[in-house]
Amino acid sequence: MTIRLLICEDQELVRTGYATAFRAQPDMEVVGEAADGITAVDAAERLAPDVVVMDIRMPGLDGIEATRRIARPDVVRPPKVLVVTTFNTDEHVYDALRAGASGFLLKDAPLAELVNGVRTVAGGDSLLSPAVTRRLIGRFADRVRPAAAVPARDPLAPLAPREREVLRLIARGLSNNEIADEMGLGFETVKTYVSRVLMKLGLRDRVQAVVFAYRTGVVRADD
Repeated sequence: MTIRLLICEDQELVRTGYATAFRAQPDMEVVGEAADGITAVDAAERLAPDVVVMDIRMPGLDGIEATRRIARPDVVRPPKVLVVTTFNTDEHVYDALRAGASGFLLKDAPLAELVNGVRTVAGGDSLLSPAVTRRLIGRFADRVRPAAAVPARDPLAPLAPREREVLRLIARGLSNNEIADEMGLGFETVKTYVSRVLMKLGLRDRVQAVVFAYRTGVVRADD
């Protein structure tokens, strides 16, 4: 399957570098480019890409709001949005995830890592590089607070004990292999548990699972 890509980046040199790297891949096609958020939203609606590579800081409409519009619930088949952020300056990673981003990478990541990240997102395994995930969670999780109101129904009620543990480990940024080692399970068994957790909680991907875990107090910033 060819992965259709839309590149949203205001710096022409960076955007050209991304496009060159993607076009060199046999399984990728760059269907469009955008230098601002408004153009990105319009292009996503017109071109129906599989993955949108989104910068956070763009003129006109920032990447967070652009992501929110591209991945809004009423879109029948929303593309996966891969946010590329500058770790030391962007303070909006969590906001981007809540807006519907399916994953994120650091802007100084090698192009090869970005290319593999696109494949990962396109395949639905949305929480990229566990090491990066842990760093970002550690930096931004203190911005996430459990919901103040006590729900009438336990949000974790659909999950069996093992599935709750898998959710907790996902929220800590562990990969499937690391979860398997932690729990003493086989890799395929962990994949099945992850799928069940997402299905039972009505979550789109692992990123939403992380947000859910922090919002419901399954894990806290100081865990």
